[in-house]
Amino acid sequence: MSKATLNTWLTEPLSPEVAQSIERLRSSDDVRHVAVMPDVHLCHDVCIGVVAATESLVYPAAVGGDIGCGMAAVPFDVEAALLESEHAAGTVLRQLYQCVPGNKHRQPRALPDDLSTRHLSDAGLTKIAQREGRVQLGTMGRGNHFLEFQSDQAGRLWLLLHSGSRGIGQAISARHLAAATATNVGLLALNANDEPGQRYLSDVAWARRYAAENRLAMLRTVEEFMQQMFGIGASWPELIHGDHNFVDCEHHFGRQLLVHRKGAQSAQQGEPGIVPGSMGAPSFHTAGRACSESLMSCSHGAGRQLSRSQARRQVNSKHFQRQVGPLWFDRRRLGILLDEAPAAYKDIRQVMRAQRELLRIERELQPVLNYKGP
Repeated sequence: MSKATLNTWLTEPLSPEVAQSIERLRSSDDVRHVAVMPDVHLCHDVCIGVVAATESLVYPAAVGGDIGCGMAAVPFDVEAALLESEHAAGTVLRQLYQCVPGNKHRQPRALPDDLSTRHLSDAGLTKIAQREGRVQLGTMGRGNHFLEFQSDQAGRLWLLLHSGSRGIGQAISARHLAAATATNVGLLALNANDEPGQRYLSDVAWARRYAAENRLAMLRTVEEFMQQMFGIGASWPELIHGDHNFVDCEHHFGRQLLVHRKGAQSAQQGEPGIVPGSMGAPSFHTAGRACSESLMSCSHGAGRQLSRSQARRQVNSKHFQRQVGPLWFDRRRLGILLDEAPAAYKDIRQVMRAQRELLRIERELQPVLNYKGP
């Protein structure tokens, strides 16, 4: 059986480990097309920064555990200079700690009606959604999830947020991987035409909706305290919002395909997107160019070039502070944040150059204040 077609947009040659992982995916049953984004990096079973299209099989590992993880950005009608002073930045950081938890709220919150009335594929997942989902709605998560105030080229203040489906996404992924069948190369898959595959796709849709509501809940919370402290509100008509860990049925190359994106976002013609940099680098608002060879996709960020353990070994506190420059952040947590140092990520400008045929840059933004949940 021939391998899937492969198209790449890279900043550098693939490492042997990443190349081996991609070749394994290309050789797996029913995989027809693979596109590799410039932020590609190693992850268990399927690399992050990879798009794969199949005809009938769904691969949960090609979506990942944080189903629906994505980005949201919204502007405020005020200059970013609002947060220039240490007093203003410190006040905002304190409010973020109080209002946007890293893990869970003390009291449960009501799920949106369409999520609370729509059951997941089994009682165990529904129980997790009702228990954990209600206390985690409107929470950040850890790792590379973050909230950042930014300044665009006109000096306008924007809020950027990266978060996903929290514990319920992980539970859905684990539950369906346990029911999946090994393919010819050992990757686990479900048939989308059978009941187990349909249940997985339904649960993915639920998790994507939850992840979107999670991000919107945090944006609304931040707007509320910005209104109280500074008398400013968000410009919601300018909201940019999308995800980068999902599988969906799409039309490519004249047929319907199941497109898996793991750390990659959809970039159809004119489709708004966000490509964030590291804590010390710019982010970009983009518009898709509908490149067919990329399965109309683009990168979801800069992508790691050092593992977390490598970053902790190679980056010290002095290096970190020099790399982030004047960015406001909680310096009490500096030692914990070393694995999120800018040096742990690829050069975002190289990443953007590598995918010029995939997207168009609409706006460049510089980081002003960064918050990562405790």
